[in-house]
Amino acid sequence: MYSNLLRMQGHSRLAPTEYQSRSMSPTFVQPAQNYIEQSNKTLVQLHFAPGSPERQRLSAALEDLKARLPVQVPAIGGLHATVDTSADLTSLSQPHEHASTFQQFASASKEDVKRAIETALTAKREWQDMPFTDRASIFLRAADLVSGKYRFELLAATMLGQGKNAWQAEIDAAAELADFFRYNVSFAQEIYDKQPTVNARSHYGRTDWRPLEGFVYSVSPFNFTAIGGNLVSAPALMGNVVVWKPAPMTAYQSWLVHKILLEAGLPEGVVQLVNGDAELITGVIFDHPEFAALSFIGSSDVFRTLNVKAAQGLAEKRYRDFPRLAGETSGKNFHLIGPSTDVPNAARHTVRAAYEYAGQKCSACSRIYVPKSQAELFFSEMRKELARVKVGPPEEYTSFTGPVIDKKAFERISSAIDSANKDPKVETVVGGTYDDSVGYYVNPTLYNVSDPNHWLFDKELFGPVLAVYVYPDNKFSETLSHIDSHGGGFALTGNIFSNDQKAIREAENRLRYAAGNFYVNCKITAAVIGQQSFGGARASGTCDKAGSSGLLMRFVAPRTLKEEFNKLDEVMYPSNMEEGAM
Repeated sequence: MYSNLLRMQGHSRLAPTEYQSRSMSPTFVQPAQNYIEQSNKTLVQLHFAPGSPERQRLSAALEDLKARLPVQVPAIGGLHATVDTSADLTSLSQPHEHASTFQQFASASKEDVKRAIETALTAKREWQDMPFTDRASIFLRAADLVSGKYRFELLAATMLGQGKNAWQAEIDAAAELADFFRYNVSFAQEIYDKQPTVNARSHYGRTDWRPLEGFVYSVSPFNFTAIGGNLVSAPALMGNVVVWKPAPMTAYQSWLVHKILLEAGLPEGVVQLVNGDAELITGVIFDHPEFAALSFIGSSDVFRTLNVKAAQGLAEKRYRDFPRLAGETSGKNFHLIGPSTDVPNAARHTVRAAYEYAGQKCSACSRIYVPKSQAELFFSEMRKELARVKVGPPEEYTSFTGPVIDKKAFERISSAIDSANKDPKVETVVGGTYDDSVGYYVNPTLYNVSDPNHWLFDKELFGPVLAVYVYPDNKFSETLSHIDSHGGGFALTGNIFSNDQKAIREAENRLRYAAGNFYVNCKITAAVIGQQSFGGARASGTCDKAGSSGLLMRFVAPRTLKEEFNKLDEVMYPSNMEEGAM
């Protein structure tokens, strides 16, 4: 999702006050912004340079985790949850070494899921009545645990479980996760601060930002540890209770995040972590009359299916409310090299956008459009930079590109590479190879494709494969139209590299709906919480913008209140009066 640099100094958006109690009864206390600013002074981004203390600590954490593999995860999270030794456990391997099992998790039964829902609903009244400042304190405390006590444990789990190198794990499981917890407090404050500013004489109005009546179902993906933290903290901060279904590949990492929240003081029933079969769990959720909202990040096809499932429930009048469906899904994201571009700079940004974390970020670049006059230089720069890229296991610090997540992903991507390698319209510039003998490795692949309508520009592969179309220099405007109309119907991230302001303005205007996040002279994996919110429309989701108050607004049902202090002396209006009666 994000390539988050976490550096919030000078960028804190936390409102200058916190409410002592719920939104209807504002009592101002010491500004929480002071807390954020003081915390940021100690939040130094770790870079893991050779010989650095953080590299030594991370290496020790990796060795400690390896010695405990496979880790076991209960079906339902909780402070005292254990794994039934007689349970049928699902085993998942390390992506970089599939002969080694990383985790084994138990699967919830239908009865387990029903109990999780009821446990959450039982906790709801006390949680929603808790003063906001108390709910906020829990997540701010959790953020400190993430960036302090549990930092290296989270990084090690993310590296071995999801195949991320040290840097990618740091900007996800430490930086972004702590950011979400802290900034979501700020965004919640922003919502609660929205109160009527104009009242008629002797009238008083206010807004009660109620949580939804029911429970929220959060479904998080494999590629970011932090996303699960966001999908539960956004609704929970607003007083909702959550049933959380993480991707199987992140069962242990999500269990660790849940453990941190509980240690920070989150009441046990508020977030119910449930592992197991997605279809079974979702079936129980969508059959429940108090299903109030879905917070989802995953594939477009799955999100469409869930929308249909919710619609069927509505048609049968199964739910008390109309469920809110918030989703961020897939992307066929683009870079565009325009007129007057620093091509070497664009190439370096493109290598990072397309190949870090093996192209498995939601925002990763998978198609690029290059003017013919700059194509030779672009390909030369890409070859030069990719020659420096090492593909290897995440615990080797020199590895830039790691494995793809599992066998299914490997087979999908390698099959596409096989097809492209045989296609006469496709020239292999770099890569086009793969190896699953030890881990699920796909080498960074760059294709020069002569047909702009080729499937490589529309099909999402979610791997380190980048397709290039070389367009005529005098067809810049036509290329903009083509970019907008292609890309598999997705509209998540895109950019332009150019020093020609007229070209930049034309691209921004013409590509207004082609990307929910649009960048200028910057890679498209560059959103930072508190600075650039994230999300797209079209087939890429509901564009509710994670990392903003927009997402949190989906989980409130505001109540408007009005009080009059004067008395009503007459039923009739002046227009109702007889002549001479007034």
